[in-house]
Amino acid sequence: MSAGPGTRPPDPDGPAQWHRVLTLLADVSLFIGTRTVWTQAATHRPVLAGVISVCYASILVTGVLALTVRRTRSLARLDLVVLATAVVLALCAWALNHAGGDEAVLTSQAARELVAGHPVYGHPWPWLFHAKGVALTPTTDGGYDFTYGYPPLAPLLTAPLLWLGDGGVPATAAATAALVVGTVVLWRLLPVPWRPAATMVCLGFGLLPLYARQGYPAVVGLVLLMPVVVRWPRLGARGRLGAAGIARAACLGAACAAQQLPWFVTPFLLAGIYAVRRGELGGRAAARVLLRITGIAALTWLLIDTYFAVSESGPWLGGIALPLTQGAVLHGQGLVDVSLYFTPGGDRLDWYGRASALLAAALLVVFVLFVRRLGPAATVLPWCAFYLATRSQDGYYLLMTPLWLAAAVTAPLPEFAHAWQPRPGPLAGPRRRAALAVTAAAVLTPALVSAALAATGTPPLRMDVTASRRVSASALSGLTLRVTNTGGTALTPHYMLTSGQGMSQYWSRARGPATIAPHTTATVELRAPSGAFRVSSKRSVRLRLRAFTASPQTLSTREVRRADLGLGPPPG
Repeated sequence: MSAGPGTRPPDPDGPAQWHRVLTLLADVSLFIGTRTVWTQAATHRPVLAGVISVCYASILVTGVLALTVRRTRSLARLDLVVLATAVVLALCAWALNHAGGDEAVLTSQAARELVAGHPVYGHPWPWLFHAKGVALTPTTDGGYDFTYGYPPLAPLLTAPLLWLGDGGVPATAAATAALVVGTVVLWRLLPVPWRPAATMVCLGFGLLPLYARQGYPAVVGLVLLMPVVVRWPRLGARGRLGAAGIARAACLGAACAAQQLPWFVTPFLLAGIYAVRRGELGGRAAARVLLRITGIAALTWLLIDTYFAVSESGPWLGGIALPLTQGAVLHGQGLVDVSLYFTPGGDRLDWYGRASALLAAALLVVFVLFVRRLGPAATVLPWCAFYLATRSQDGYYLLMTPLWLAAAVTAPLPEFAHAWQPRPGPLAGPRRRAALAVTAAAVLTPALVSAALAATGTPPLRMDVTASRRVSASALSGLTLRVTNTGGTALTPHYMLTSGQGMSQYWSRARGPATIAPHTTATVELRAPSGAFRVSSKRSVRLRLRAFTASPQTLSTREVRRADLGLGPPPG
């Protein structure tokens, strides 16, 4: 059918409709959180408020043009405008909110100690946590973690920025700058029609810029992994690395020297590269490629860490492993919620950590067995293990989501069509499908059993509030508890009163035994942290009395009412 009079036939060189939609979605994602930043700027930073208003105009105009331009090149230029707008908004948000949280102040302090020639690892800095907005990390032994517990690259990058200010400002500046640079690099590496997705995932929605403004070292690790993950199945193709391949291997090692999260995705990438190269080149040539990549990455990691490994070897090793060994209390959005909120606790919390480690290993085995199908998911699978961890935080999932995008666009399923998959005798026979299914189930079963053991534990302590002391109608200064150890192991509990979902500070013990023998009851008198604990007046807030023990790791929870604490009903 011919076009009617007055109508223009479709331009064969015009952009695809899905490209228009992707540009529009990236544009729309910039609205999220912008009003809050503008409102904050309008009160005391009118110049920034004006810049943000210009960004609003840019979003609106770009939205119109994204749906109306006729040429692919014009739409590509609009993608650049969206990226520039996103960068400006991210920098405006940092200019208004750059104090950072606990990650930022720890990283900045580590950089200051480094510049002063002092040890970085193993030294507590409790005074940093007195600032507003700096959260504490309670541990099951009744204390808090005040030390730096990450690899050293983030402090090294923060050190040149110490002139920017006190507190966590230098670390937030370094992380935000790294995120902006990483976004631009990923945008440039992706095929032209997919570039808006990089803007949307990295700077849109306000998620990753928020973590950068908190000074998370993981942001630096993410940025260094971006060039590694783009087209990662082609790394070492034809047995050659070349300058680009060497640089990408070095980025992998540097990412592992920035934060611990890259440690978990690295084995999947290396296993996938070996499988693809072995399918292309054979076993020996693939092993040589893998050794070169691993060697370059390890050498880069070692060069960054050498000073610390030599000058403070013991504390350095303990520091970079600290998130795995610190024994922090349960927290997050995973299976641990069963013990935290849906049951009164459990006496087998150690099994959460074991389940997480077993699941990580099992997923790697399953990935190797089915790499032709699971290859594109190499950047997603590792984070599944954190769902069973004791610290199952959403940040562990979303901080690496740009890698999901990079893999989805540049490492599709056909890249793994000829990858090598190990098929020993029992898995290569006529009933190989059933044998493979049984093998995968057997590999995953230990993790699932461990998770079930952790979630079905029972609280070892029974607690009752027998008396309370108040400093006002809504604040407590102390509690007296009757505590019964129902288990067969002596326990040394540490107590806190929480409201809502988060943890609070521990209450100090004024009277009563520190350790409660098996099958005995004791009276314990507690003092509130800082002399007073204010109880929220909201009716929806749940008050929970919690007791943690470190060896073994247990949690006992008792929900309490305001009346149990000697407080009157909330107003209204």
